[in-house]
Amino acid sequence: MKRKHDHGFPSRDAIVAFIRAQPGKVGTREIAREFGLKNADRAELKRILRELADAGTIAKRGRKIHEIAVLPPTVIADITGRDTDGELLAAPTEWDTEENGPAPKIRIHVPRRLQPGTAAGVGDRALLRIEKADDAEGAPYRGRIIKIIDQARTRLLGIFRQLPGGGGLLVPVDKKQAGRELNIAPSDTAGAEDGDLVSVDLIRSRGYGLASGKVKERLGSLASEKAISLIAIHAHEIPQAFSPSALRDAEAAQPATLKGREDWRDLPLVTIDPPDAKDHDDAVHAAPDPDPNNKGGYIVHVAIADVAFYVRPGSALDRDALTRGNSVYFPDRVVPMLPERISNDLCSLVPGEARGALAVRLVIGPDGRKRSHSFHRVLMRSAAKLHYAQAQAAIDGRPDDITGPLLEPILEPLYAAYALVKLARDERDPLDLDLPERKILLKPDGTVDRVIVPERLDAHRLIEEFMILANVAAAEMLEKKALPLIYRVHDEPTQEKVHNLQEFLKTLDLPFAKTGALRPSLFNRVLGQVRGEDYEPLVNEVVLRSQAQAEYSAENYGHFGLNLRRYAHFTSPIRRYADLIVHRALIRALGLGEGALPETETLETLSEVAAQISLTERRAMKAERETADRLIAHFLADRIGATFQGRISGVTRAGLFVKLSDTGADGIIPIRTLGTEYFNYDETRHALVGSRSGAMHRLGDVVDVRLVEAAPVAGALRFELLSEGKVIPRGRKRDATKAVSKSHPGRSPREKVRKPHKGKSGKAKPGKSKKGKSWKR
Repeated sequence: MKRKHDHGFPSRDAIVAFIRAQPGKVGTREIAREFGLKNADRAELKRILRELADAGTIAKRGRKIHEIAVLPPTVIADITGRDTDGELLAAPTEWDTEENGPAPKIRIHVPRRLQPGTAAGVGDRALLRIEKADDAEGAPYRGRIIKIIDQARTRLLGIFRQLPGGGGLLVPVDKKQAGRELNIAPSDTAGAEDGDLVSVDLIRSRGYGLASGKVKERLGSLASEKAISLIAIHAHEIPQAFSPSALRDAEAAQPATLKGREDWRDLPLVTIDPPDAKDHDDAVHAAPDPDPNNKGGYIVHVAIADVAFYVRPGSALDRDALTRGNSVYFPDRVVPMLPERISNDLCSLVPGEARGALAVRLVIGPDGRKRSHSFHRVLMRSAAKLHYAQAQAAIDGRPDDITGPLLEPILEPLYAAYALVKLARDERDPLDLDLPERKILLKPDGTVDRVIVPERLDAHRLIEEFMILANVAAAEMLEKKALPLIYRVHDEPTQEKVHNLQEFLKTLDLPFAKTGALRPSLFNRVLGQVRGEDYEPLVNEVVLRSQAQAEYSAENYGHFGLNLRRYAHFTSPIRRYADLIVHRALIRALGLGEGALPETETLETLSEVAAQISLTERRAMKAERETADRLIAHFLADRIGATFQGRISGVTRAGLFVKLSDTGADGIIPIRTLGTEYFNYDETRHALVGSRSGAMHRLGDVVDVRLVEAAPVAGALRFELLSEGKVIPRGRKRDATKAVSKSHPGRSPREKVRKPHKGKSGKAKPGKSKKGKSWKR
């Protein structure tokens, strides 16, 4: 029986509820059929759907309609304008309009008596507590400002280039502004010199020619490429200087003693880190369990630097750490979350020095599963500082002077315990994407020497699995004690993204039969089927893009990628504020002494912290990626005209993104340069398809390209495609070119390309080289 509203037409809430129940499968025809609407009702239905889309309640792609992803209760948003009644409207900062359509509107409620720091205006960025609005006709959410994070910006950031006759030009650092220079008059340079990073106020200009600007602040010289990371630091407003009070607290701090601690100084814990690590905040040890009831099992100890002992809640060090949220790692420098006196000295587990630690004792059964755990506040002394390749070489029969004496008593038990843990890990079957990570190595002058892909060793996996066990134990302990904490969470893919993945895999003749609950093993089966095939990178990319993005949350909804019901970050409080919160909560839960989580910290306050540090984490990821892009663009700037081999890493209606094989550099091939024919964007196949020839350029294809333009300051590269598209006969299996839609004559290429059909917000875009990686631990 068809459902109608009392007045003969369905309510907006009823329409939205129906769309929600049929994700990615609903069009105007299905809605009309569901509610028994006649042809005469279609105009009214379309008007309502248009209003719902304008309000950000639903999104329409092609002929299909879906409900906008639900926002969490605490969100960081940008204030975008006012409604007709003068009330402020906002939109979530981490919303991908290209992927999800218009962002949902949030109408901000302003109380009569404002709290300090909550007076906002258009252009500001704020932390909001939100709830669903009753009136779906307007903004679907109501919000209350918790605090202002950033004021409206009216300045541009760029490199000052001096002109011979005086004055200069501003070369913008934003990749989107590449090539749009500003003129700076001699009287407006504020003493800037060639190569300075400057912030500039725009000056309204009349007539023709370049827009003008006025230098407001000199931020540092970029005469040396050692300073190239300064661009990202200032562009993303990453704090560099600690407050004087925080530095005083750090310098006044004293080493931990045995007071209130267990003595673990005789336990030969070792650190295993990258060779260039500046701090060492985790140490491990393993030994066979002497308990006859656990024959064949092991006891694993994981000791983590006791940062909570030095960084007390509400202190200057704590305020600075929360503002930063995490350390940021560039090829030429680190912007640490904590001063070096804490991170590189008192909390670095260097060999031979007594250090305070919060440690977990893990009892592992012969099947590799964790049987029990206990937490301890200890004083420890590292027995050795090793790097991954060094530890692996010793196990592989090539010990050196340091690892030789450690091989039998320390390294072999560690690897034996890891072999057990791996059994349980394989049984758990977490998402197993092949995601090689490139590392940029610099010369002494700060320029790029080479780009490498470090070999993935069992030493890496050993440390990773032990850290995962410790993180799970921390979450379990705090849940058992009913204390609030910040989880590391990773949602499962949306139904819409799973549907899109299924449609794509059909084009490769790959089955993806979803029955029952969604599990990582379902994706792993697909990845296993394509291992060693030409299209293995393609399938890895598409599976990656179907995943959600990991984040921090005070509410637990599990970690899909790791296939864990509860998970928290515990193992790196030197560089992540989330881990510091977990340490404090454990100290409070177990009565371990000073530095505990205050009683005032509640689920509500931790939700605000989680939203903030999720944003700083993404800020760091963007800054790190942009710096790598700029360094590589500098490296390639003198090779215009050179040819390279690469792989198509993104396909959009704007063109193709290509990642070069040797350097990992990302660049774009604009769609207008692909040839003389029109190219259609095929969202199912992740490809651009020629309208006449049927030639296809697909995500994952290996191609030859020529570098035609490099903008080092913006980190932008433009390529010309040299490879021909693939044309494969109809009916051939495991091919994405079975059917090619034809163009209609007389339309422009821009009209021919349809917008991608995607799911939830804040996820990886085509062409972005790292964005799916954060589902990992």
